Amino acid sequence: MKHYNNISTLKFAICSLLLAICTSAYAQQHKTIKEDTAPVDSIDLMMARIDSLVTADSIINMTANKDERSILQVDSTKRIKAKRDWSTWKPDPQRALWLALVLPGAGQIYNRKYWKLPIVYGGFMGCIYAMTWNNMMYKDYSQAYLDIMDDDPNTNSYNKFLHLGMQINSSNEERYKQIFKSRKDKYRRWRDMSFFVMVGVYALSVIDAYVDAELSVFDISKDLSLKVKPTVIPNHNGGNPLTAQSLGVNCSLNF
Repeated sequence: MKHYNNISTLKFAICSLLLAICTSAYAQQHKTIKEDTAPVDSIDLMMARIDSLVTADSIINMTANKDERSILQVDSTKRIKAKRDWSTWKPDPQRALWLALVLPGAGQIYNRKYWKLPIVYGGFMGCIYAMTWNNMMYKDYSQAYLDIMDDDPNTNSYNKFLHLGMQINSSNEERYKQIFKSRKDKYRRWRDMSFFVMVGVYALSVIDAYVDAELSVFDISKDLSLKVKPTVIPNHNGGNPLTAQSLGVNCSLNF
């Protein structure tokens, strides 16, 4: 009986010890979980706050960029819609010069002197017409001169230049040879002259465009007047004091 009581006491002690160990282990585990969980929750909360701040900054930056783009678009629209004040516009002489060199009449268009275009293009058209006409006549008289100089009776293109009823024979052949030769040379000279005149018209159009652009910034006074008044002119050549001065007329032009 006594042995049985000892065994029961030992079992109770062992059970109490196991219960105490389990309780202590559970408490330590619960404390560890709390310690491990708290920092994680703090980090998550901090990261959430940072994300919210970054998102807010991004939204603010996007709004600011959008406002800046809107302002730039409005400014560019205003600049596009703004009309140039042609009353204060002045042409650039260098640009007018290069435009006139590249295309005849472009310098006058750039300077807004449209009334000069008929003069420029009329001069070119007249020179081209004269050059074409003289070249055609030169070729015709050259062929007639070659035909009259050879001995082939089948080559008689010179007959179209003769008057009605006129014929070339031995009595007047030399005279017609001189006529055809002189006219051939004359039309060739006129053709070459027409070309040089056209070059001159081109040069004048370039000079006019440049000078006109230069004079657009030239300050001209509103007082355009010619004043004539008597004056005394000193004369230092004569030794006589009575003739040291002479009367004259002074002309002054204001512009």
